[in-house]
Amino acid sequence: MELSKDDVLKIVKIIEDSGYDEIRLEVGDFKLHAQKNASAALTATPLPGQQAPALAPAARRAETAPAAAAPSAPPAAQKPQQEPIPEGCVAVQAPMLGTFYRAPSPGEKPFVEVGDKVGPDDIVCLVEVMKLFNSVKAGVSGTIVRILVENATVVEYGQPLVLIEPDATDHA
Repeated sequence: MELSKDDVLKIVKIIEDSGYDEIRLEVGDFKLHAQKNASAALTATPLPGQQAPALAPAARRAETAPAAAAPSAPPAAQKPQQEPIPEGCVAVQAPMLGTFYRAPSPGEKPFVEVGDKVGPDDIVCLVEVMKLFNSVKAGVSGTIVRILVENATVVEYGQPLVLIEPDATDHA
């Protein structure tokens, strides 16, 4: 996969407009790390045979105008409040920052519904990052007790997505 300068600038714009303070993005050999704070750092590693995209203007903009880059939404709306995981449940977490999808494609049946039995290798959702869809597996045998995220919602790394009550044999 090849990223153009415009692709990288769009990513930087999304980061600036988000409620996140830091993001790490890896696509093949391309790696992007960005931070939105007083010591903002924006680095990119080009793919072999490519020239590194010019990111200095965006980095300077983030450093010189942190108030302008701050989202206008109140802090409570920036990061989803995570409720405690009920005792005895296992939370399937987002493996990366991206968009959560319950089904393989629009209009299709969701991977799982509340009450469904799943195995450790069963796919419970997808997380999409830059047109790459990543399957998220249950990781445990059990019953889906709750889906914590709305379809097509942006999720952050480590955010609980689905709650599973493990089978009694998995509690050992």
